[in-house]
Amino acid sequence: MSEPGKKRAAYEDLYTIPENRIGEILDGELIVHPRPSRRHIHAASALDKTIGPPYQFGRGGGPGGWIIHVEPEIQLGEHTMVPDLAGWREERFIWEEDQNPISVRPDWICEIPSPSTRQLDQMKKMPIYADHEVGYLWLLDPIAKILDTYRLKSNGWNPLARFRGDDKVRSEPFQEIEFDLGDLWPKSQ
Repeated sequence: MSEPGKKRAAYEDLYTIPENRIGEILDGELIVHPRPSRRHIHAASALDKTIGPPYQFGRGGGPGGWIIHVEPEIQLGEHTMVPDLAGWREERFIWEEDQNPISVRPDWICEIPSPSTRQLDQMKKMPIYADHEVGYLWLLDPIAKILDTYRLKSNGWNPLARFRGDDKVRSEPFQEIEFDLGDLWPKSQ
């Protein structure tokens, strides 16, 4: 929550931050953090290229039926958020919105915590996603080489699975395909 007497951030405040930063509004507070690291960007891009073709386009035997975006700006109640990846079941996505933020709640979110955003992702953003009934959440850590997957239940986030290193991944909501977690890590590590 923002401090009493402190001006609550408005969407227009996002235009005041430098271009090399990411801004979000959580609980009325403008949160500004650096652009992601190379390892972070690599993991996000690799995950998008892994689940996007089968789920967004139905390629490789995938079911299709999803809209998946990298770093979309979304509106969840009073919060303006920029998850690393978000996915919507195609029938729920609204193309007619000409402006940001996207007003439709995602069905799936992936956050890629970095040392500077880990606490924000886990302590602030995860509860907001739960409050707004995002069905699935993945936390992908490219430093520790871990993927934790969750499903929303009535009592909060229910852990589904933890994958490490080069594990084979098959997890909701993308359980129709299996992929190598090691494909998300830079090969020079």
